This record gives sequence, C-alpha cells and structure tokens, in this order.
Amino acid sequence: MENLALIDSFSEFKDDKLIDRVTLMAILEDVFRNALKKKYGSDDNFDIIINPDKGDMEIWRRRVIVADEDLDFENEEITLTEARKIEADFEIGEEVSEEVKLIDLGRRAILALRQNLISKIHEHDNTNLYKQFKDLIGDIYTAEVHHVRPRVVILVDDEGNEIVLPKEKQIPSDFFRKGDNVRGIIESVELKGNKPQIIMSRTSEKFLEKLFEQEIPEVFDGLITIKKVVRTPGEKAKVAVDSYDDRIDPVGACVGMKGSRIHGIVRELGNENIDVINYTSNIQLFITRALSPAKVSSIKINEEAKRADVFLKLEEVSKAIGRGGHNIKLAGLLTGYELDVIREGDVAGATADEDDVELTEFSDEIEEWIIEEFAKIGLDTAKSILKHDVEDLVRRTDLEEETILDVMKILKEEFDS
Repeated sequence: MENLALIDSFSEFKDDKLIDRVTLMAILEDVFRNALKKKYGSDDNFDIIINPDKGDMEIWRRRVIVADEDLDFENEEITLTEARKIEADFEIGEEVSEEVKLIDLGRRAILALRQNLISKIHEHDNTNLYKQFKDLIGDIYTAEVHHVRPRVVILVDDEGNEIVLPKEKQIPSDFFRKGDNVRGIIESVELKGNKPQIIMSRTSEKFLEKLFEQEIPEVFDGLITIKKVVRTPGEKAKVAVDSYDDRIDPVGACVGMKGSRIHGIVRELGNENIDVINYTSNIQLFITRALSPAKVSSIKINEEAKRADVFLKLEEVSKAIGRGGHNIKLAGLLTGYELDVIREGDVAGATADEDDVELTEFSDEIEEWIIEEFAKIGLDTAKSILKHDVEDLVRRTDLEEETILDVMKILKEEFDS
C-alpha cells in the first residue's frame, strides 16, 4: 500500500499523551468511514484494518457476484466477468473481497482525510483537557510564566498546557518574569470555540483557604475547620477558624510560634496582612473578635436588619476602621453584619435629639445617592454626620472628601441659622 502523508502521520498521533490506542483506532476508523461514504455512498460493506504502531492501514470492500446483466448496485455488487478477473473459479452468489487503495479515493480526498483526522485528534485532546481541568477547579496549581502581557500573564504547565492569569486575578503587588513559577487556584475552565481556556486566580478567597490546607497540617487533617475567609487581595484578610477538639487552639496552630506557620502564606500573598480569628456562634463576641486589633467597649445589635452599632473609645476607632477602611469592611463581610463604629461620648441615638434633623430633609440640597451612602453606615441625621471626622467618613463611605465637606457645610448652616 502507498505510504502516503496520511499514514506517515499515524506515528505522531499514537505518541500523543492525551490519547490511548483504542480511542485512536476508533477515531481513525471513523474518519475513513466518512470518506468512504462520500466516495461510494455507503460504508456498510467495507472492512478497515489499522495498525497505528507501524503506520499501516488496509481497506477491503466486500461485493456479491451477480450476472453481468443483473448489476444494480455497483458498490455492493460485482459482475461475474469482473470477479473472474480476480479469481477464475468465482461463481454467482459468492462474495469477493477486494482491497481499496488510498490513491483510489483521489488526492483531494486524501488531503481532506488528513485534515479531518488532525481536527478530530485535537477535538479529542481539547475534550480531555476540559474534563481534566474541570476536576481541578478550586485546587492549587503551579505553572511557569511563558509570556507577560499588559492585561494577562500566560502560564504553561509541565505538560505544555496553557493557563491564563488575568490582571484582575493577580494580587496588586504581583510582578512576574518569564520563567517564574506561579501558584494560584484553577478558578474556571471556559470553552473558547473548541479550545478550553483555563483561568487561574490568586485573588480568590479559595486560594487563601487552600494555602492554609497546604501549609497547616491540622487544617489538612480536618482537626481545624476554616469557617469563612474574606480578603482585600494584597492588603488584608480575615480567616475564621474553629476546632471540635478542645485541646487544640485553632488560632495558635494556624499562626505558629512567632508567626512561623503563617509566614509562608503571607509571603506568597505579597505580604497580605492575615488576621486569624476564633469562630463563635455568639455574634457579639464574633464581631468583637472580627474587629481586632481594636478593643470594643460594647455592641448594640439589630438582628432583623443585620446591623450592629459598635461603641469604642476614641483611641480605638482608627484601629477598628483600619488603613483604607479594610478592617471594618472585612469584619462586616466575615460576620455578615453591617457595622457602624460609634465613639463613646457620641449620641448613639441621634434621631432622638429634638434639635436634630433627618438627612432626607436636605434632599433639595443634597443628592439622593449621597444621602443613601451615609445611610449605609447608619448615619441618617444631620448631627450623626457632624459628630464624625471627615477622614473617618472618607474611609467608611465611597464619597470623596470634597463631597463630604460640602455636605457638612450645608448641615452646619442649618444649625447656625
């Protein structure tokens, strides 16, 4: 048989790491049967014998011998005259097997065959790759930087699979060079056309949780349970941990002597500040712990609204809020409560002050979205805002300093008049 380019390609396919021998045989047979259907109208009477190890293939067509004048189906029947050219003692009704040469299909068909074969092999590889990484979603994975682009870093693993680390999934302090090893979690696998796109993340809470599992044996063994993780990637994180064994101090076990156990995690996350907190179902105590390092004086909880007024001494307020407001924001996310920090000495129930004015009364001078922004942190009257520092309000809201100053000016005019 002619050793055409199609056959030459068998060896490169059989060595493919993602395809086994049985699957390769099935794909090859399927490709050739499709070609035979196009050429002869049917492939029912064809036998295909493939040896991918040697790069050999044979196609045999079976036809029934009929009288010369009775030939109706040329693909399935052969005349007695033609059959006896093959073997002189053939008789009507017998079956003739005749080899079909690849060259008989035509060179254009052969080129199409090769292209179809390559396409099906790649389709199979992509399907396997998709399934492989679907099973790895949520797991830590390591790959090497292959190419750094402005909005994405392209990574390649040991098997040559391409993994994408988008800019928004990178920690702000991350800086990568070609050849660097990068750790993250497989966050998702998306099909782009027929090719799977594997997305890695270093900003996910799941990444921090998995790092705890990797670095702290008690977490890996299940002796310590991670109840919840919240993060501002690269800045600060809070991890609530619990243990069903009273002999184990979950916080101490996670942090280690002088921070020895958690140090590797902190370094991996670009020196992200990690607070490890003992979980408790006592919400007052949980909020108190979540606001660490600030010392809370008292807490007033509104269960229905999922809000809490947290009272602190003046010197503790800045600690509770934290740099950039990260501490109070993460404490709120961790506990599930919206937290409003109130300095001791402030009028907690400002709405009860007869001289106070509802913020909504200023709707002709202050835009509604600004009023709503103050309401989010429990400030819905004029005096409740005026009792706070501008810097404090900037940290706790999404409002610009200039906007807050304008609002305060309007409110002060009300009480000065």
